[in-house]
Amino acid sequence: MGSKTQWSFGLRCALLSVLIASLHGMTTESFRHKHHRGNGTSARRRERANGISCNMFQGSWVYDDSYPLYDSSTCPFLEAEFDCQRYGRPDKEYLKYRWKPDACELPRFNGQDMLGRLKGKKIMFVGDSISLNQWESLGCMLRAAVPNAKTTYTRKTPLSTITFEDYGVSVMLYHTTYLVDIVSEPIGRVLKLDSIQSGSAWLGVDVLVFNTWHWWTHKGSSQPWDYVQDGDQVYRDMDRLVAFNKGLTTWAKWVDSNIDSAATKVFFQGISPTHYQGADWGEQNTNNCNKQTQPVAGSTYPGGPLPAQGIVNSVLGAMSKPVYLLDITLLSQLRKDAHPSAYSGDHSGMDCSHWCLAGLPDTWNQILYAALV
Repeated sequence: MGSKTQWSFGLRCALLSVLIASLHGMTTESFRHKHHRGNGTSARRRERANGISCNMFQGSWVYDDSYPLYDSSTCPFLEAEFDCQRYGRPDKEYLKYRWKPDACELPRFNGQDMLGRLKGKKIMFVGDSISLNQWESLGCMLRAAVPNAKTTYTRKTPLSTITFEDYGVSVMLYHTTYLVDIVSEPIGRVLKLDSIQSGSAWLGVDVLVFNTWHWWTHKGSSQPWDYVQDGDQVYRDMDRLVAFNKGLTTWAKWVDSNIDSAATKVFFQGISPTHYQGADWGEQNTNNCNKQTQPVAGSTYPGGPLPAQGIVNSVLGAMSKPVYLLDITLLSQLRKDAHPSAYSGDHSGMDCSHWCLAGLPDTWNQILYAALV
């Protein structure tokens, strides 16, 4: 992708290279990166040469028989939990939907082109199992594009890596549930809202994609900490949105203090929704995502935006370093059909939090690709 100057966001905005759409005769466009503000729709827009602006995150799902982008049975990187076809999901329509922004077309994902642009570089997903979902999706998408390329695959905690040796591209995952630290102390496991000790592992990477939220609401036996510490104060618990705000602010300060925007592009993945309450999508008597086979029609989700989105918008908007928000909440809310549900290998219970692969996270990566072109 050339010298590091090509990666510069400038002061608070930057103009990325022009996109050339491959399928729909779309005019050339440019990406303008800004801090995200608002109440659930992205301020980042692609502005067409003819003056029509396109919000990539506002649109609807359309059936497209050319999807999926890869066959899950041929991808060696998949967790059993995400491989829904392997574990008996009987329907396949969920594999066939393409995200259609209201005013433009997303460029078709081109894995070979992405590898060429990232040649010699590192991209790292930093976060929880939703980041794992997206990391494995991108690995499968790239491998499908260059099936004969030499790859190495290392799966460890906290750092896992898929390397495309022919291109010198490393696609990495750093597992951290909260971005901020959990530390074992004499009183027990302490979630420290103002501490990020693992950040040194994130330095020197060309593209960082951060994510956290999934675990902030966990309580009881599924909660991986015993106390929460804010400054000098230690608490048994705290309002989870307040805690999320404090933790995310600590992360934002870390980015502002440690990231060189001329060398590293930073993304934050928006809030990934769950589908455990049918009332959220207009089915009052439905308890979860089980046997859902089609997306919510149209461009509006009955349940509306999530409170955590407002916190993300506020924190990112106050940062001095540019961060691109992959504002995937609405397009993911519409995909009540895209979860593993009962078809997630040895994973117990009904999984309406993670996503089948192939499936929805491929669209997240398609947008990531568009933002990097």
